[in-house]
Amino acid sequence: TPKPLTFSSVQDLLGPREGLVLISRAWDDDKNHVFVVRDGSHKVYTVDIGADAVKDAVNELRRGIDLSGVQSVDDLPRFNTSVAYRLYRDLLGPAEETLAGADHVFFVVDGALGSLPIGVLVTEEPAPGARYGDIAWLAKRYAATTLPSVSSLRALRTFAKRGKASKPFIGFGDPDLGRAGVKLARATRGFAVRNELPETADELRSIASALGASNDNIYLSSKATETMVKGTDLDPYRIVAFATHGLMAGEQAGLPEPALVLTPPAKATQADDGLLTASEIAQLKLNAEWVLLSACNTASGDTPNAAGLSGLAKAFFYAGSRALLVSHWPVESQATVTLVTGMFKTLANDNTIGRSEALRQSMLDLMDDPKHAHRAHPAFWAPFVVVGEGKRG
Repeated sequence: TPKPLTFSSVQDLLGPREGLVLISRAWDDDKNHVFVVRDGSHKVYTVDIGADAVKDAVNELRRGIDLSGVQSVDDLPRFNTSVAYRLYRDLLGPAEETLAGADHVFFVVDGALGSLPIGVLVTEEPAPGARYGDIAWLAKRYAATTLPSVSSLRALRTFAKRGKASKPFIGFGDPDLGRAGVKLARATRGFAVRNELPETADELRSIASALGASNDNIYLSSKATETMVKGTDLDPYRIVAFATHGLMAGEQAGLPEPALVLTPPAKATQADDGLLTASEIAQLKLNAEWVLLSACNTASGDTPNAAGLSGLAKAFFYAGSRALLVSHWPVESQATVTLVTGMFKTLANDNTIGRSEALRQSMLDLMDDPKHAHRAHPAFWAPFVVVGEGKRG
């Protein structure tokens, strides 16, 4: 039962180059209230853009990053940078002066905004015909971190468990889905629905290598099971990774809550049916600096198109993680490998820059990749967001 924080309480929690932005719908949904807090100042304003207008803009932007029907780079949808700019201008334009000098900003949003990574907003009006790599993405200006509520900042920076876990990494991925009838609905990493995810094995090995961890702590295929997850002592690991499919509530018949897909047993039981649900995740015992959910739709709501953070993310916080890296839409596996491993390599070289800045730098590297020019499209660099404590590495 968290109590609302005062402006001064929030300011005390922020560093000199940090800010916090809360965007909240007005009670009648025809306006939005915006609260901007810095360590020494704050600003409050109301904008005449209602919930329906925000939802329409977000839906338009998400259509531009939907890879569900894409088979090649020639099929990539057009991302509407003009809508992304207008949404930024209307909601965050008045906050620019207060945020001047900040390089790390916490965002607390509700409604449709919860299903859009804030980094895809555009901070300057795009020139006609501008290439994606030349667009003034918000991700180029700030390292952005998502919070489920303002009060969670105090919980993370004042009350959260701080004991450092002794081991660097454990990962579960590339589940074997061929011998059971697991229907994946829209749960796909890549350009087409498929059961095999071999890239996730490479992804986990690359992350382990970047962290100086052993491949012995990576559980793939027949070992990537619910039984293995629940039976393994996860408390000693600083980073816990799941590189697999994610399902939203209702995406599979009889699934009332979000879940991660793991290798199913020959015969399903109550303890192991191949789906690690949010309620089961909440019962895990973690001491993780963060959990990596490299699976599609893991930042979505508890039901398709629902607002707010994923039930999966909330469950991992409850289990003991201080931060999560989660994805907002079905992701392309090869770009994900590059993005995530690049982020961990950056942190391994300098963990003082923080999680969100490491992700931002990896995003910029991906969109500027001369060998893969199509990765400047936000569908490739923008899916992941840091949720929780984004500053401390």
